[in-house]
Amino acid sequence: MSILKRLKSSTGYFILGALLLFVVVQILLLPLVDGEPILNNFWRGLIFWGAAITMVTLGLNLIYGFNGQFSLGQYGFYAIGAYTSADVTYRWTHSDPSGLAVVLLGVLLTLLLYVLVSAFLRRLYGVTVTARFTIYLLATMLAFFVAVKLAAPVGALFVSVLGALPDSVTQQMVFFIALVGGGALAGIISFLFGLPVLELGSDYFGIATLGFTMIVKVLLDNTDTILPFPEMKGARGMVGIPQWTTWPWVFLTFMLVVLVMRNLLHSSSGRTILSVREDERAASLVGIDVANSKVLAFVVGSIFAGLAGGIRAHDLAFLHPQSFNFIQSYNPLIIVVLGGLGSMTGTIFTGFIWILLLEGALRLVLPPGFETWRFVVYPIILLLMMLLRPGGLFGKYEMPFLRRTLPPLRKKIVEEAVK
Repeated sequence: MSILKRLKSSTGYFILGALLLFVVVQILLLPLVDGEPILNNFWRGLIFWGAAITMVTLGLNLIYGFNGQFSLGQYGFYAIGAYTSADVTYRWTHSDPSGLAVVLLGVLLTLLLYVLVSAFLRRLYGVTVTARFTIYLLATMLAFFVAVKLAAPVGALFVSVLGALPDSVTQQMVFFIALVGGGALAGIISFLFGLPVLELGSDYFGIATLGFTMIVKVLLDNTDTILPFPEMKGARGMVGIPQWTTWPWVFLTFMLVVLVMRNLLHSSSGRTILSVREDERAASLVGIDVANSKVLAFVVGSIFAGLAGGIRAHDLAFLHPQSFNFIQSYNPLIIVVLGGLGSMTGTIFTGFIWILLLEGALRLVLPPGFETWRFVVYPIILLLMMLLRPGGLFGKYEMPFLRRTLPPLRKKIVEEAVK
C-alpha cells in the first residue's frame, strides 16, 4: 500500500516520467530503421549538449539564483572538468595510466588533507582568510606532489587490476573515474578560488570570476608550452579523445545533478544558502556562517560544471580553448535569467529549449550566417524579459517533486500564522 501511495505522489510521478524519458530517447537512438537511428547524430549531439549546458546552468543557478552571488566563472570550471577527464581517458587509451593515477590519488589526498586542516583550524581563533587560503593551497600542492611521485606504481596497480576485467567494464570504470575526477578537481579549484574572492561583494565577485574564466582560457591556449600537457596541443585543440559518452551516462549524470541540488536545497544547509541571498547581515546575526554557505554553493555549482564538461568532452571527442572563452560564459547566465532566478524547473526547461531551438531548429530554418547576430538578439531578448516578465519565464515556479514541502504539522502552523 505504501508503494502505491508513493507512486501516486510527486516523487512517483517524477520517477515514472524520468524513466519514460530515458526509454523514449534510448529507443530513438537505437538503429531501428534500416540500421539507422530515428534521431541522427545531429539531434543526438543536441540532446547531449542540452543536458551538459543545463547541468552547468543549474550550478550557476545554485550560486546566483539561490545564493545571490553573481558569477561568470562557470565556463572556467566547465573547461577544467572537460580537459581533466579528457586527459585521463586520452592517456589511458594510449597505454599511459599516469593521468588516472594522479587525478584519483591527488583528489583523495587533497580531500583527506582538507579534513585534517579543517579540524586544525577549528581549534584556532581569529585565523584570517589569507592564512586559511595559504594553508589550504599548500595542502593541495602537497597532495598533488605526492600523487605525481606515486603515479608510476599506482598506475601500474590500476593496469593490473583493471586489466583483469573485460574491456567494456574497464572502459566504463575509467570513464567513471575520469568524470568524477574532473568534477572533483573543478570543486577543489573553486574552493581555493572562492575562499578569498567570496569575501568581495557580489558585483566585484562577478568581475573576479570573469577574470578567472579568462585566465583558464589563456592557460588552455598554452597547455603545450607553459603547462606540461603536450597532448592537449594548446591553441590547436585537443584531438583523439575517446567518444565514450552515451545516453545512459548523460541521463544518470543529469539526474544526479538534479537530485543532489534538490536535496541540498531542501536541507538545513540549503536554507542557509537561501538566507544568505535574502539578507547576509540578518543571516549572520542569527548565527549562520555566511562565508561557509557561500563557499558551499560555489563549490557544488562548480562540481556540476566539471561533470558537464566531462560529458561534453567525450561526446565531441575534440576540445578547443575558444569554446570556453569569456563570451561563452554568458550563455548560462542568460539561461538562468530567462528561466527564472531560483527556479530549477525554469533552468531545466530553458536549458534544453535554448540548445534545441538556437542550435538545432533555427539552424535548419534560417540562412547560414545568422549566428553572427546572436549577440545582438540576446540583449534584445533580455531587455524584453526585464520589461515584460522580470521574474523569468517560470518565475519561482517549481514542479511538485522539486518544490519544498513542509511536514503536515509545520504546514498547519504556517497556515494558521498566515491567517
